[in-house]
Amino acid sequence: MAELPAITFTKLEQPAKGNIIVLCNAKGKFAASIDSALVKSLNKITKIADFTGKIRTTLECINPTGTSLQRVVILGVGDVGKLTDHDWMRLGGKAFKAASAFGEVTVIADLPGNSAPVSAENAADFAYGAKLAAYKFDNYKTSSSKSDSGKPDKAKPALKMSIATDNATNARKAWKSASGVADGVLLARDLVNEPANILTPKEFANRAEALGKLGVEVEILDQKQMSKLGMRTLLGVSQGSALPPFMAVMQWNGGKKKEQPIAFVGKGVTFDTGGISIKPAGGMEDMKGDMGGAAAVTGLMHALAARKARANVVGIIGLVENAVDGKAQRPGDIVKSMSGKTIEVLNTDAEGRLVLADALWYCQDRFKPKFMINLATLTGAILVALGHHHAGLFSNNDELADRLFGAGQVTDEKVWRMPMGDDYDKLIDSKNADMKNIGGRLAGSITAAQFLQKFVNDVPWAHLDVAGTAMGSPQNEINRSWGSGFGVRLLDRLVKDHYES
Repeated sequence: MAELPAITFTKLEQPAKGNIIVLCNAKGKFAASIDSALVKSLNKITKIADFTGKIRTTLECINPTGTSLQRVVILGVGDVGKLTDHDWMRLGGKAFKAASAFGEVTVIADLPGNSAPVSAENAADFAYGAKLAAYKFDNYKTSSSKSDSGKPDKAKPALKMSIATDNATNARKAWKSASGVADGVLLARDLVNEPANILTPKEFANRAEALGKLGVEVEILDQKQMSKLGMRTLLGVSQGSALPPFMAVMQWNGGKKKEQPIAFVGKGVTFDTGGISIKPAGGMEDMKGDMGGAAAVTGLMHALAARKARANVVGIIGLVENAVDGKAQRPGDIVKSMSGKTIEVLNTDAEGRLVLADALWYCQDRFKPKFMINLATLTGAILVALGHHHAGLFSNNDELADRLFGAGQVTDEKVWRMPMGDDYDKLIDSKNADMKNIGGRLAGSITAAQFLQKFVNDVPWAHLDVAGTAMGSPQNEINRSWGSGFGVRLLDRLVKDHYES
């Protein structure tokens, strides 16, 4: 992973030195904390360049007249009164991109005139966005990699970003929490981006186990233990692989003693060939990301532990590889789940729901949670319905669904609720078992959700189909990565707003 910026918070000082970033509102005004000689020079520059201060626009100036500054980047913030937390993050991401080649930069986090002051939380969100924007998955780039010039690339030192604000002390406190959540997002991105020959089920389990350093209690169930528990649907998916399956059970106990936990469950198929119902070769390499749900749950547990969330939280991930072999599960096989329900497997490429069936049942049976939310790169059908800009939300509980939607609006990790109902159950009725694992071409995402609902046992539950958002989603100011880390910020916000004591 590329070096992340070293971010500090300092008090506003005059005059500014070196390289700086200054904020400009939609009226082209600058803060009074910037010395008058610089403001005079910047006003002249913006007038010539017809720079209006539109949000997330930038203008770079070299050695402005009347100053000793090397470079000044003017960053438009638009209508200050309309800025949201996410807007501040995107501004931070834009600032990182504008200054990443500088080496060192000071951000004058102050606004002009009668504008609302830049709060400690605003400053922390700005830093949050810069940190996320700096992420780059280059773990396997060697020193012998060539640039376009044919010469070896030289590693750039990490950007040193100092955010100058009147709220420096409180900003440091806010940043301590936000930085921990950012680390959870970056962990999730790393997991999704890793190749499947590196991130095997065992290696994924090891990385989950590493959360013990943050105080997360981690238990790893192996094949023998899962077999004893009756997790035959999960084990059926893995039986064609030479790599053994695992389940990681993570617990963060930051709430009141004996308080009922909340739970998150993730699909962790570290590579999905489709099994006997094999996928086409084109694009199959992307199936290294078929564990995006498990990555989000693992990143979330990191985030909650890092910021010492005042909640009792369980995270469960089922880790398997779906491969092709003489021992692989066949279309037409019937398996018995941990719940006792039998499933006719008509398509071995509808494997994620089989992994989640046992994981969900195990979660509700052992932990009796207030609610369960599962995340999975589950269906291509959700891409047809929602594209890459929303995750599909399915739920048996209106309050939980509404809270998830609200958290998505705040974080810009958006979800859209999809219908469910008994009529869709008919599409997964089986003549030979209690149900089948596919329902045909129509309503594919809905029938997958109907299938999962059969294993939640009336616990308040939501299913997030993140097939369009966990990998290959549109890049923006705070994400330039194929693996987005989608779900960590969404669910952290959900916990923070509604479930901390």
